Amino acid sequence: MLNRRNFQLLFSSLFVAPLLALPLWATAADLTPEVMVNQVTTDVMQTIRSDKSYAGDVAKIAIVVEQKIMPHVNFRRMTAAAVGPAWNKATPEQQLQIQDEFKTLLIRIYSGALSQINNQTVSVRSPRYSPEDSEVIIRTEVRGNGDPLQLDYRLEKASGQGLGWKIINFNVVGVWMMETYRGQFAKIVNADGIDGLIASLKERNKSNLKK
Repeated sequence: MLNRRNFQLLFSSLFVAPLLALPLWATAADLTPEVMVNQVTTDVMQTIRSDKSYAGDVAKIAIVVEQKIMPHVNFRRMTAAAVGPAWNKATPEQQLQIQDEFKTLLIRIYSGALSQINNQTVSVRSPRYSPEDSEVIIRTEVRGNGDPLQLDYRLEKASGQGLGWKIINFNVVGVWMMETYRGQFAKIVNADGIDGLIASLKERNKSNLKK
């Protein structure tokens, strides 16, 4: 049953799923944010369920995530939001290390959760935004065997022609995930500084590789 606990486990796969591939007749730059989320969700959920080679192969899925997901994410902004005020105190070298380790962490989490997708479907709720808005929230519902659960995306209109919309945060059953990470990271930075955060992320990534 798709309950709250199971949904927390699957949140990253459902964040990943809408971005794995775009229909051949459209690019991300051509689509409004809600159409992009809706079309690619349908396409990718069908792809995952129809290709049994993805099942349980986290390493294979990680390659897909790296190649297909990350180009649709403003990862520097996402990392800065997760680190919070300490981000501006980090050197450029430290920022790059944090970004690389955080990216590795999320790819591993997303890939592991993506391998567990089965019968979930995602429906996009009617969006409310103005054409001139540079940031929007697209609200969706995840449906499985239990009650519908909330999964929302915050997207920004990327600077530059043809770049389309980029994801900068996502909300799982009422919790914005970058704010959740910010609280975790702040405790580490307060105790051990920026280098302590980098070391903590590296250690967690090493631990994840053993699983």
